[in-house]
Amino acid sequence: MLNETFVQKIKNIKTPFYYYDMELLHTTLKKLTEESGKYGFHVHYALKANFDPRLLQEIRQYDLGVDCVSGNEVRCAIEAGFPAEKIVFAGVGKSDDEIIYALEQNIFSFNCESREELEVINSLAAQRNKTARIALRINPDVDPHTHQHISTGKADNKFGISYTEIDEVLAQLQTLNNINITGIHFHIGSQISQMKVFEYLCKRVNTIAEWFEEKGLNLSHINVGGGLSINYENPDANPVSNFKEYFEIFAQNLHLRPGQTLHFELGRSVVGQCGTLISRVLYNKTTGSGKRFIIIDASMTELIRPALYQAHHAIVNLSSDQGAITYNVAGGVCESTDVFAKDIVLPETKRGDIIAIKSAGAYGSSMASRYNLRNLPASVYSDKL
Repeated sequence: MLNETFVQKIKNIKTPFYYYDMELLHTTLKKLTEESGKYGFHVHYALKANFDPRLLQEIRQYDLGVDCVSGNEVRCAIEAGFPAEKIVFAGVGKSDDEIIYALEQNIFSFNCESREELEVINSLAAQRNKTARIALRINPDVDPHTHQHISTGKADNKFGISYTEIDEVLAQLQTLNNINITGIHFHIGSQISQMKVFEYLCKRVNTIAEWFEEKGLNLSHINVGGGLSINYENPDANPVSNFKEYFEIFAQNLHLRPGQTLHFELGRSVVGQCGTLISRVLYNKTTGSGKRFIIIDASMTELIRPALYQAHHAIVNLSSDQGAITYNVAGGVCESTDVFAKDIVLPETKRGDIIAIKSAGAYGSSMASRYNLRNLPASVYSDKL
């Protein structure tokens, strides 16, 4: 819990930095593995959410696999000690070099996203006298009811093979001798809070899986991706996502064949709430229109989500509880979109106050950049303070 003692502990640490609550991370991982373990489900941590080495060290202790979307993510997972047989490699634009590296590691599965990608993987595998295990990523045309920029399973999204193309793909696979289709893969979007969406996904998956079975293909696994939301509005009251209901939905609605395994790719719900971006107030200013701005030393280079797709994060002044003033909170990068929040009420805030931007453990540090030649943020861990 962030409090006065916390402020004292970090007062001499240079800001901005990411603070990771390691106790909360372990609580989350325990709940995740407890609920998924009830049904024998396989969970692959989505590395794109956060690849901080210390977090990966802790996550690996819970026997999770890894979901990767680039060759360097595959390399990162291998070097962090995750077994290759638990690594899945998705991504709509895999390069030849990335495919070759993953082939050499003998990963669990390539989640293939186009007909041409199948041909490329087959060719590269044949050159190395290898057989690649693949899952077809099917775009099921399911509306995830989330932000348009993090929707991935609708018919007009760039991801996956259209369900209307499956006949042609299966005919194509008959000619690709260095590919072994072992599964089908789905991922419809991120930050999905309406659980009914997952019920509908199960129905679509059942229909598609039955079609494959009718064609004589015995799939050893089905991968339904991730997408489970976290609570950005009130993170302190909801620190752990509802894994119980999430996994129950799939257990009750998705029909597995004997021996078939069900796989998930969860990222945000694993690490999102354990990370907080800590910053200091640099300046107060009032614009010609009367807007009061707090300028902090964090910016869109540390946390781009608000600028990229208007994401909301709870913001707290850890140094003050006096008064209530409406502010805009912004960073110092030379972009008008470098604003964390508009018209939020905070205690009266002055230069040097410590500001916490919560629920920043996912897609915060992993998306950080050096735009404006800013430094990348450091990491601080609760058990090392």
